[in-house]
Formats: sequence, structure tokens, C-alpha cells
Amino acid sequence: MAQLTESCAEVSEIVFFLLGAMTIVEIIDAHQGFKLITNSISTRKPRNLLWVTGIVTFFLSSILDNLTSTIVMVSLLRKLVPDKELRKLFGAVVVIAANAGGAWTPIGDVTTTMLWIHGQITTMKTIQDLFLPSAVSLIVPLALMSLSSEMNGKELEPMLASEQMAPRGQLVLAVGVGALLFVPVFKALTGLPPYLGMLLGLGVLWVLTDAIHYGDSERQRLKVPQALSRIDTQGVLFFLGILLSVGSLQSVGVLGELAEFLNSHIPSVELIASSVGLVSALIDNVPLVAASMGMYSMSEWPTDSELWQLIAYCAGTGGSILIIGSAAGVAFMGMERAEFFWYLKKVSGFAFAGYAAGVITYLALSHLALPFPIGS
Repeated sequence: MAQLTESCAEVSEIVFFLLGAMTIVEIIDAHQGFKLITNSISTRKPRNLLWVTGIVTFFLSSILDNLTSTIVMVSLLRKLVPDKELRKLFGAVVVIAANAGGAWTPIGDVTTTMLWIHGQITTMKTIQDLFLPSAVSLIVPLALMSLSSEMNGKELEPMLASEQMAPRGQLVLAVGVGALLFVPVFKALTGLPPYLGMLLGLGVLWVLTDAIHYGDSERQRLKVPQALSRIDTQGVLFFLGILLSVGSLQSVGVLGELAEFLNSHIPSVELIASSVGLVSALIDNVPLVAASMGMYSMSEWPTDSELWQLIAYCAGTGGSILIIGSAAGVAFMGMERAEFFWYLKKVSGFAFAGYAAGVITYLALSHLALPFPIGS
């Protein structure tokens, strides 16, 4: 019972975070705030839009977490790509880019944040060592997917320009994005869980929208209660089930035994970290990284050693290989009704190629003493 209570508490933090982020994005969308971004993307060629989507998500995820970045970008894609099947491919690119972007900064992914808080990695060293491998892990899938027939077809249909930005839409966009960006700052300043920062930002936006639309019954859909009724609660419940399943594996000791098996049967650090990344495609990377942190002592592997940097990269980007391997993938799965086997057939090969290319890039840079020149 104690383990179930602890697991539910941990999962609930992520679920409340997800609900807060989805509601903020829904409020911005209801005010047509994203039109400022979608209108600035002029390209209608699928291949060009693929690269724009990947690059924007990559850098957005380095500031926000990969889960929030996926929610924001998939919401944008609904405005840019009307065809549902084609939008799934763009959404898959968002998952790959969000996981790659989250791997090279301490605040971009839960696992890098864990390693950062516990002292296994530092900010500048992580950016210096992991930026280029993370970029390669995105560029390779983008290049390969650009060659597919879907990305070389006819131009996308122009967006309908009938919808106008709601009153104070720019203000709501600024406050909403500011609320999302404030979450890592809130955590750093207070030490409280990130979901509380997300709910605080939602509360500020709630007060703002109620004040803006006070007394106007026709604008009820622009307020938070109506936004809460429109978010994808089925997707959130599915997400809850996935995380509770992973928590049960952790509670019975399966994950710890797996980590011990890797330690005893795989001789090199590179292979151990790469294996962690591959396993994270099947199992949530948070308990995997937590198990790894418990297995390897800081006295043997000090701060910023190759093991910790590789685990940060591999656990983050390896989750892109399967759709259930990351929070970003599960969120995309719920939002766009993407199927596991569709992702396995259409995307997994590209994601694995990028993952492997990133590992090779990291090893080449570290063994050839060619660090990425940040701060040098």
C-alpha cells in the first residue's frame, strides 16, 4: 500500500503538470494567440515545414520541458497541417525533436534535471558536450524523412483566415508562454515540484482571462472552466495508466534487476549507457535513470564523467525510438490518436538512426578531444 501511495503521488505530479500545461495551451489557442506564430510560417511545402517544425521544437524543448513543447507544437500543427495522416508524421518529428532538445540542457528533460539536481552533471559541461550529439540525433531523421514521398508531395492547403484573434489575444499569448517559461525558474527559486509552478501560472492566467472578459456572456469559451472541458482528458487518463504500469515494474524490482544485469554483463561504459537508451524506448526513462544513479557511485564516476553525460543523452533521445518511450511520445499518442504500430513502422527506424548517429558523434568528440566550442 505504501508503494502504491508513493507511485500514485509521483504520477499525479506529472498528471497535474500535464493538465495545467494543456489548459494553458488551450486558452492561448482559444484566443487565437498562436496565429502570431502560424502566420509567420509562410512555407507550404511539406519538406520545408518539416525542418522548420523540427528546429523550432528542438530549441523550444531546451527551454521548456519536452512534454510542454510537444503539447504546444502539436497544437500549432493542427493549424498548419489539415491532413490528419500527414500531421501524424509532423507530430512524430515533434517527439524526436522535443526529446533531442531536452537532452542538452538541465531543465529540458526530467532525467537531465534529476542528474543535475543530484550533482552528476553541470549546466555548461552538459551543453558543451551534448548539444552537437543532440542536434545530430534530430538532423539525421529530418534528412531521411525529407526523402519520403509524403514530404515531397503537393503543397499544403492555405490556412483559413476567417478566425480573428480574440480581444487581448497577444496579452494572453505573452502571459501564457511566460507561465510556461516560469516553471523551471519557480522550481529553482522555491525547490517545490514543477507542477505547482504550472498550476500557479494557470491561476494567474485564470484571473487575467476572467478580468478581461468580465460581464461578457458570449466570451465564456475564452475562460479557464470552458478550456478545462475541452482538453483531452482521455489522453491524460491513458498517460496515467502508462505511468502507473511503469511504477508497478519499479515497485516489484524489475527495473533494479535490469540495471544490475547491464552492470554485470556489459563491459564498457559506452555500451551500458547506449543500452539504457534502448531500454528507455520500452520503459519510462525516469525510473531507469533513477536506478542507474543508485547503481553507480559518485566516487567511481564523478560529476560530468562520460557515464553520466551519455546516460543523459541516451535516456533522453532513446525514448524517441518507440512512441511509448517518452512523455512526449505518450502525449502525442493521446493528442493525435497515433497508434503504436504505426509509429513503429513509419518512424522508429528514423529515430534509431538519429539516436545511433548522436552516440557516435559524442564518442568521436570525446575520444578525439574535439569539444563543442562553447565558452572556449
